[in-house]
Amino acid sequence: MSNTSRFLTGGKIDPVSIDGSMSAADLIDSAFLAYNAARLREACQLFVGKMLDDNVTIGLSITGALTPAGLGMSAIIPLIESGFVDWIVSTGANLYHDTHFGIGLEMRRGSHQISDIVLREEGVVRIYDIFFDYSVLLSTDEFYRKIIQGPEFQRDLSTAEFHYLAGKYIAERERILGIGRKSLLAAAYESSVPIYTSSPGDSSIGMNVAALALVGNKLRFDVTADVNETAAIVLAAKRGGGKSAVFILGGGSPKNFMLQTEPQIQEVLKIQEKGHDYFLQVTDARPDTGGLSGASPSEAVSWGKIDPDRLPDAVVCYVDSTVALPLITAYALARHKAREKKRLYDHRQEMLESLKREHLLADQA
Repeated sequence: MSNTSRFLTGGKIDPVSIDGSMSAADLIDSAFLAYNAARLREACQLFVGKMLDDNVTIGLSITGALTPAGLGMSAIIPLIESGFVDWIVSTGANLYHDTHFGIGLEMRRGSHQISDIVLREEGVVRIYDIFFDYSVLLSTDEFYRKIIQGPEFQRDLSTAEFHYLAGKYIAERERILGIGRKSLLAAAYESSVPIYTSSPGDSSIGMNVAALALVGNKLRFDVTADVNETAAIVLAAKRGGGKSAVFILGGGSPKNFMLQTEPQIQEVLKIQEKGHDYFLQVTDARPDTGGLSGASPSEAVSWGKIDPDRLPDAVVCYVDSTVALPLITAYALARHKAREKKRLYDHRQEMLESLKREHLLADQA
């Protein structure tokens, strides 16, 4: 039988035997050949081969309880410190639980089979198979209530400004405790990586801000600033001769908030653009249920979120993020040198001014 068909040009399925000496990166390249394993290999190769080019601005969105599982420390901090993440959209819960580690509190491995009634009686809180003492919540609440009473918080802040200030305090607490780098908020502060929360009231951080507002605290989250700042980041990436990439863990509101930057630019601000250039998502959600978490990159094209010419550079991995993220991180660190950090937090104002100028010109056309 002739093998001349254009459909038979892919690599041969002929892996070497696994002998226990392979690195994670070598294992992915040689043995992840089909099904969801192949999508994970493609994700790793897209991330390293294209998204990590110096002229690409990479946004990371985070959903699911990843920081309680230690993935902030094991994977996200190394990505930040290597210059592999330029800006972030996260649930507030991930940032709240990240804070536990940065202020010297503990979370422990447990079991999902223990009675939650018994755990409640003993003052233990459960996130599936992660346990921690109820006092961890109270201590973290106290930390946030204390810092947000400081004078620098008594104004309207974008969530990036808020997280930058919080990261400064957490980094100082880490230094005093001598515990090393434990918090991604602290790592982002040190690297000037802006972190946004699409629903700032939907976490214990937002709950504590709301509680202090009842007694006269002036801190208010400026979600309008968040929308404009994130759109400005994406436009600046394109106008600087570069590309925009999104790395989506899970889905939900952070996924939409990251992707809506392009409709904000094109549909609302009337600025000529085509969509994000690279799309990489790790999800366990199906597209046929109609939820955003499972929406495909091709569907995103119809909204202007993804450049239609770049669909070959879109990969969706139907894998648990707690499995995929450590592997993608290990692969990237093994296959690519650290990038110079873009320190986008430091350039927010100039990017906003550029966005405003283009919008005014487009609005007058």
